[in-house]
Amino acid sequence: MTSPARIPRISFTALVSAAVAALLCALLGPSAAQAAPGESRPVYSYDHAIRESVWVDTGLDGDADGRTDRVAADIVRPAEPARQGRRIPVIMDASPYYSCCGRGNESQKKTYDDRGRPAGFPLFYDNYFVPRGYATVLVDLAGTNRSDGCVDVGGPSDVRSARAVVDWLAGRGRAYTARTGGRPVRAGWSNGRTGMIGKSWDATIANGVAATGVGGLKTIVPISGISSWYDYYFSQGAPLYDSGPDSLASLVESPEAGTHCAAVQRALAAGAPRSGDWTPLWTARDYVRAAGKVRASVFLVHGMQDLNVRTRHAGQWWDALARHGVERKIWLSRTGHVDPFDYRRGAWVTTLHHWFDHYLMGYDNGIERTPGADVERSPGHWSTDARWPAPGTATTVLRPRGGSAPGVGLLGTARAPRGATETFTDDPRHGEADWAARAGQSTPDKAGFSTGALSGPLRLSGSGTVTVTATPSTSTAHLSAVLVDLGPATIRNYTADGEGITTLDKRTCWGEGTPADTGCFKETAADTKRVAYTVFSRGWADLGTYADARKGRPLTPGKPYTITLHLAASDHVVPAGHRLALLVGGTDAGLIDPPASRPALTLDLSRTSAALPLTGGAPAFARATAGAPRPPSGGAPLDGLAPPHAPSRLPAGG
Repeated sequence: MTSPARIPRISFTALVSAAVAALLCALLGPSAAQAAPGESRPVYSYDHAIRESVWVDTGLDGDADGRTDRVAADIVRPAEPARQGRRIPVIMDASPYYSCCGRGNESQKKTYDDRGRPAGFPLFYDNYFVPRGYATVLVDLAGTNRSDGCVDVGGPSDVRSARAVVDWLAGRGRAYTARTGGRPVRAGWSNGRTGMIGKSWDATIANGVAATGVGGLKTIVPISGISSWYDYYFSQGAPLYDSGPDSLASLVESPEAGTHCAAVQRALAAGAPRSGDWTPLWTARDYVRAAGKVRASVFLVHGMQDLNVRTRHAGQWWDALARHGVERKIWLSRTGHVDPFDYRRGAWVTTLHHWFDHYLMGYDNGIERTPGADVERSPGHWSTDARWPAPGTATTVLRPRGGSAPGVGLLGTARAPRGATETFTDDPRHGEADWAARAGQSTPDKAGFSTGALSGPLRLSGSGTVTVTATPSTSTAHLSAVLVDLGPATIRNYTADGEGITTLDKRTCWGEGTPADTGCFKETAADTKRVAYTVFSRGWADLGTYADARKGRPLTPGKPYTITLHLAASDHVVPAGHRLALLVGGTDAGLIDPPASRPALTLDLSRTSAALPLTGGAPAFARATAGAPRPPSGGAPLDGLAPPHAPSRLPAGG
């Protein structure tokens, strides 16, 4: 591909190639024209593209005003294909953020000209793909910006408002030229093939629409998306946020929705009690259970240090899609809640281009035969695997044992003797960073267990669990389990404001532009930090959900309970010379809300274990720990990251 910066002059050869491609499109149809260049080329005018808005009828009356809701779909599409009698595919981003908060690293919003036509689209999709023969459609979800209805926060109305547009693009729905009244309009220019893309809430809606099995949706590219809304607000009963979906709805809703949607807000609040119990509201927002309906291919992207939409969402969605044989690809970065355009820009645009060309235009470009997983190993350095989790990965059970000093234990394959225990007291002022910084010390607020220094590298790839038998001193208790790589490294500074990136002043341009939409964006660089340890996977639970993950119950002080905590998906290599540690504590400060009390918790080590996805399985662990010296008992705290700040309450962050 040519340089992404806009080139002011076009060579004679390029002009001839473009003319030939356009002529083939006109005379022989899209398949023949596609076969000639090998990929879609920028042969159409962006400056003279058709820019229009339609309002698609959802068939619902969410705001109870007596008429069905219409959602706004703003469209940019090349003019030439329609004149040639050709139909084109669609790249669609359905979002609640086009007026309230903006999209992308620069928080861009939609803009309109003096006639109300779309003028400026956030992100680069229109600039890059419209000249290549795609339409770009940006949809205001129900209750936001210029759409009717009420914000349903991932629920049926939210998903329906986006699905209705996919249906209309495939010739099955109704749309109009105005929000009220207007004349009916058909998408006669669309070939019915749609790909959905977006970050966070936008990605979540792509997951939800795909889980309906709607025809015409050929692929989705969810970036940092939610796969089950319960797991956004709770982790096995432990509250991750001090507010519910009603607060989120009020953040993004339009003024009109704010006036008419009080009843919907009350229903959201009532359906999501802060008890952490599963309710029908969460069932309606659980896309994982409907993964068997997905007919679209999936290109999943997630930051492994995303403390907003945690990687449990990526792991459980990926695993569910795998069980149903969905064609898929994954990128896992070391960032937080960040778009790949801002940490791997050139490779991202190229890969996305080939992905859409294959699944929306039908090019046989081999994208589906390339490695299925790209994983960032260190800032800016990536590895690939044929599939994910990595081939050869097997669940391996590791167990904690007491060490030479209380609170400083060993992690290995041997079971602790019956009656061995470790006790800690929940301290809501401390969290994973405090625990990891003192992993080699006995501290009152956590129990820690580690291998000795590894003689060889150890890779963990996928999702693990930690099973704990704990006796609480009070009737309520929370548990946290974290995996830590104890050893020096340079990491992306994911707890900083940029969550692993720094935004620069220089701009580069991606595609074509107009004065209202230049297609030029600020460059970024990795924001890195030298640390002495890395937390790479986490899991939290309310111990009261020991018998039923969907319903908590009071605990009897002094009685032991067994519970399995689900760890967030990850892919991490613990290098030779480092130690792998399992830390168990109470409240993970800034990441879960504390319980009403500060219980002491006594772990039965003989009934506590970690089932971890180790590449190479138990033999690899045996090799990596052969002859390894025991971990130190005591010593100075490690100098690592400061305790992570509480993540943004906004599940998008641009």
